[in-house]
Amino acid sequence: MSRQPSFALTRPSHVGEAHLVVRDLDLVAGFYTAIMGLSVLEKAASGAVLGAAGVPLLKLTTRGDVTRAPRQAAGLFHTAFLMPDRAALADWLAHAAHAGVQLDGASDHLVSEAIYLSDPEGNGIEIYRDRDPSEWHYFPDGTVEMQTLPLNLQALYDSAAKTRWGGMPEGSSIGHIHLQVGNVPEADRFYEGVLGLKKMASYPGASFYATGDYHHHVAANIWNSRGAGPRQAAMTGLSDYSLRFNDEATLTKALTALDGLEIAVEKTAEGHRLNDPWGIGLTLKAA
Repeated sequence: MSRQPSFALTRPSHVGEAHLVVRDLDLVAGFYTAIMGLSVLEKAASGAVLGAAGVPLLKLTTRGDVTRAPRQAAGLFHTAFLMPDRAALADWLAHAAHAGVQLDGASDHLVSEAIYLSDPEGNGIEIYRDRDPSEWHYFPDGTVEMQTLPLNLQALYDSAAKTRWGGMPEGSSIGHIHLQVGNVPEADRFYEGVLGLKKMASYPGASFYATGDYHHHVAANIWNSRGAGPRQAAMTGLSDYSLRFNDEATLTKALTALDGLEIAVEKTAEGHRLNDPWGIGLTLKAA
């Protein structure tokens, strides 16, 4: 039986795929398949496309001159994989525990329950499930309440099914992408002021943006990267990602704003390709 799409994916726009540049393709691809439960959809000597239930979510590529990005560089804070429900998150946690995976943390954000880890090249990962939006608390200005509280991993683990992990289930997606940037006000001007995402929450040194009252599709922080300049072409980490638009008017409005500000946009077979202020690639495309 097909699952209903997650709330995050039914909004006017949402994250589609992420593209990471890596040094050791086989090592990193093996981690995302064996540990994260993605499946290989395409594979070549210089890259691979991974996904869940046939849906592409993560592209990995390598190149001969690639160098490891410093921790303070602009780019990826984490790729956030959204599970379709709490049971799927619990099943992944049990699988990770049995595989001896080292976790970086776990939090209850009120709107979601999240587990954090890193891939073999240090790319941050979040795997999470959303609470039902009816349980979220919205403030009068339309922003949403989020906190970082301890998550009871033992209780989550105890709720897991006692069956073998079968990989990321149908309905899994990239719920959001969290970026490292050089300056939060500049990120606000670009993601909110130009692309038209709403700032749904603020933490010290971070902003969280979304469409359609989701808690966040994109986040940007300076916790490691204050003052960072544009990324270099041969850096490891996040090369680019896509925003898919369910609503044509929302896409048109964003493209009109980009044109009015004379921000370079390249029309490709995939959609409309541009860079954010830190050289992180972004493709805007119709869903």
